[in-house]
Amino acid sequence: MGPGAASPLKWEHKSNRAIPVTESTMERTPAPLNRARLAGALILACLVGRDAAAQQPPPADPAKGQQIASQVCAACHAPDGNSTIAPNPRLAGQSAEYLVKQLTDLAKPPGDKTGRENAVMGAFAMTLSEADRRNVAAWFSTQPPKPEVAHDKDSVELGQRIYRAGIPEKAVPACAGCHGPSGAGLPVLYPRIGGQHADYLTAQLKAFREGSRRNNVPMQQIAFRMDDKEIGAVADFAAGLRSN
Repeated sequence: MGPGAASPLKWEHKSNRAIPVTESTMERTPAPLNRARLAGALILACLVGRDAAAQQPPPADPAKGQQIASQVCAACHAPDGNSTIAPNPRLAGQSAEYLVKQLTDLAKPPGDKTGRENAVMGAFAMTLSEADRRNVAAWFSTQPPKPEVAHDKDSVELGQRIYRAGIPEKAVPACAGCHGPSGAGLPVLYPRIGGQHADYLTAQLKAFREGSRRNNVPMQQIAFRMDDKEIGAVADFAAGLRSN
């Protein structure tokens, strides 16, 4: 075709009228194979989205969690999670995600290095379904924590220094860096420790140090560098923090 010559036209008949189709129009028209691929991709995306939605657990139900707490947990942790027994942790106001993780770890079989071994709590945790764990965690997380107090005035300065600044010469980081200035913690990763029983905090730090609690490697490494005096001081200081 010479310069300036008009492009040849092809004609399609739609709705009883002729529509000109140029070569450029033909190039923009998707090939049947491309349309099939597009349709397949859309179907696959719909199926993946549907499956993902189906796998999402239903929202936790605090009311059902309250029933479980009153029947299973109240004797040791109190109905609202404000335990008055020093060796038993206070659960009120603790993040639901953290509580679910601990119950899941406690339910793991003995010897599992990612689990948390406690004969009493392990037996209870194993009886709870995944939904039960989420429900009871939701209940305790919504309960207002009652304040605790520090008891050892002689260790307050040491405990405060460790909590706020750590122990640099031992490469022990400040507790506040992860658990917050008031001990409120960070859901999933770092629990609320402000207002927690000092005896419980002391026992857990020693368990991390001795290796009898292994479900948090960073805490094992930190506690390993601390002596009994330092552990007791920071635990007592944390107990007196107001985190709500």
